[in-house]
Amino acid sequence: MPRPRASLGRLGTVTAPRGISGAVDLTALKQRAEAQSATQGQPAAQDGSASGAGASVIDVAEASFQADVVERSMQQLVVVDLWADWCGPCKQLSPVLERLAGESNGAWVLAKVDVDANPRIAQLFGAQSIPTVVAIAGGQPVDAFTGALPEPQIRQWLDRLLTALKDKLPGVQAAAQQAAQDAPPDPRFTEAEQAVERGDFEAAAAAYERILADEPANEQAKAALTQVKFLSRSTKLDPTAVQRADADPKDVAAAIEAADYEVANNQVEAAFARLINGIRSSAGEDRDKLRAHLVELFELFDTADPRVAKARRDLASALY
Repeated sequence: MPRPRASLGRLGTVTAPRGISGAVDLTALKQRAEAQSATQGQPAAQDGSASGAGASVIDVAEASFQADVVERSMQQLVVVDLWADWCGPCKQLSPVLERLAGESNGAWVLAKVDVDANPRIAQLFGAQSIPTVVAIAGGQPVDAFTGALPEPQIRQWLDRLLTALKDKLPGVQAAAQQAAQDAPPDPRFTEAEQAVERGDFEAAAAAYERILADEPANEQAKAALTQVKFLSRSTKLDPTAVQRADADPKDVAAAIEAADYEVANNQVEAAFARLINGIRSSAGEDRDKLRAHLVELFELFDTADPRVAKARRDLASALY
């Protein structure tokens, strides 16, 4: 059966996934639990008092649903597993989900709901068959699937959700940061970094280029390669480059070398202005060379650097 999909837009305004029929009001169970607790003379579960706060797998009932699912989903992704003891596919799926939750480093928690003991929760989600798995984030369902999917598909589903939510839920962000800290160093980057330390920039550039040959989208390698190439050029700069460029503003090669010299000497605004002025007064291949070099210099700095922001505006003005 195809996996239902849902938009991962701004939390709190998402639409319930297809296959989860009707509007899903997750506060309904809280009201019922409070009424039931009042009748029995017992306090209802309060916000933040979810059972098993540090657990990766929790059993959820109607009375604990608000704390264990809704409130918890404000911090981390909650994956609700609707299952029953008589359900064969559930017995295949649940152990996989439990193991993956244990490996998530707190990015998400598995909330198991026995639909026989808690039929109102299944009714709340409009689940027409089990197993049904619903992802909850920010107090709302954001995606779901039914049936015992193969583990690779489940991993892809979770990865997509966590990627979309990493900047929205503190628990997901913290888990990603911890995973990055715990990850063993990549020997390919270690090789490149060691080359930089000994001043062998050509070897470092070659190492980063090999990484990009295998992983063209590796942003870390791209940024490092740009830095290494500049370091390599900076060791060969002619101190008279600025004078030569000033003497002949039409000398593109001199302008490029002078800009590198100025950046190396922390005269960043002067370097950007030199290249932008050259772009304004040139055309064709010369203009393309100056623009390409300016964009390469931008990559040496943080995108939020105000010097870069201003230069980008000036570049747009010079081009158009």
